[in-house]
Amino acid sequence: MTQAKPQTMWSWSGALSAPAAAPPRGLAVAAPALHTLRGATMGTAWSVKLVASSAALSELERGIQACLDRVVAQMSTWEAASDISRYNRAEAGSLHTLPAEFAQVLASALALAADTDGAYDPSVGTLTDLWGFGPAGAHAQAPEAASLAQARTCVDWRRLRFEPAQRRLLQPGGAYLDLSSIAKGYGVDCVADWLLAQGIADCLVEVGGELRAHGRKPDGTAWRVAVEQPGGGEDEAAAVIALDGLSIATSGDYRRYFDADRRYSHTLDPRSGAPIDNAVASVTVLHPQCMHADALATALTVLGAHAGMAYANRRDIAALFVLREGEALVARATPGFVARQRRV
Repeated sequence: MTQAKPQTMWSWSGALSAPAAAPPRGLAVAAPALHTLRGATMGTAWSVKLVASSAALSELERGIQACLDRVVAQMSTWEAASDISRYNRAEAGSLHTLPAEFAQVLASALALAADTDGAYDPSVGTLTDLWGFGPAGAHAQAPEAASLAQARTCVDWRRLRFEPAQRRLLQPGGAYLDLSSIAKGYGVDCVADWLLAQGIADCLVEVGGELRAHGRKPDGTAWRVAVEQPGGGEDEAAAVIALDGLSIATSGDYRRYFDADRRYSHTLDPRSGAPIDNAVASVTVLHPQCMHADALATALTVLGAHAGMAYANRRDIAALFVLREGEALVARATPGFVARQRRV
C-alpha cells in the first residue's frame, strides 16, 4: 500500500560554525553545512537533508543506503529472496524465526490490527495482489466474486501465531504478509536513528513521502513540511507543519488507483476485502516514530471520516483528514494536529 506523498518546502541560509579545535596551519577545514543526499529504495526515492562536514558525506550515504537495504531484504514482498517473501511461500505449519527488525515491525502491525478490530491488517497481501496493487502485477478491473471470497479466507491477523520474545511466527497456511503500509515508515526511522547515532543532530529524512526530522536548518529555522492538497497544484497545501523530533506520513486515495465503474484505491479495507469506498481523500498523521505515523495513516483512512476521527481523538493522535463533500474537499483536524500547526 504505497502512501500518498506529502510535499516538502525548503528554505535555508548560513552555516554552523567550524569545530572548536583549530586546524593545522595552512589547512582549511570546512564547517558543517547543509547537504542533500539521495538514492533509491522500495520502488521510490529517498532524500536526506543534513548538516555535516563534506568529508563525511560518502560514509553517511553508504550508511543510509545500508539501513534501507536491510529493510528491503527483510520486508519487501517485491523481492523474492526477502524474509517476508520466504515466509509467504512457506508450507502450512512451518515455524519461522524472524530477524529483529522484521519482528519489531510485525509486532507493531499486529498491535494496531488488534486495536482497530482488523481495520488495519498485515495479512492483507493476498488482497493486494488480487486487486492489482502488488507484485503479481497491475490490472484495471475488479476481481470476480469467487476469487475475492477465496482471497478473504487468507486475510485475518488473528490466524498469525507470533511469539514476540522468541521472534517466532507460525505460517498457518496461505498467510501472505504485506508490511508496505508500515515498512517504509520504519525505514525512515532506521535512517534517522542511525544518523543521530553518528552525531548528526540536524536532519530531515524522507522515503517516498514519509518524513522525520530532528534539529534545525543552519539558519536556525525549523524543518517545515507542506502537506499536499489532494488534486491540488504544486503550490497548494492542506497544512504546513514544523518538524523537530517528529514524523509525518500521509495515506490517500488519489495516488494509486484504477477507474472502472468507480475509483478503486490501492488502500484496501481488510474487513470487506475491497478498496475503501468512503469520503476520505487523505489522512496525515504526526508521530515521533514514522513507523507508527505510516501505519496509523492507513488505519484511519480505512476507518473513514466518522470512526477514524473518533479513534484518533480517543488515542490522542495528531491527524488531519481531508474529506470529499460533494465536489469540495474539506479538512478536519484533531486537536493535536491543530496545536502543531500553530507552532509553525
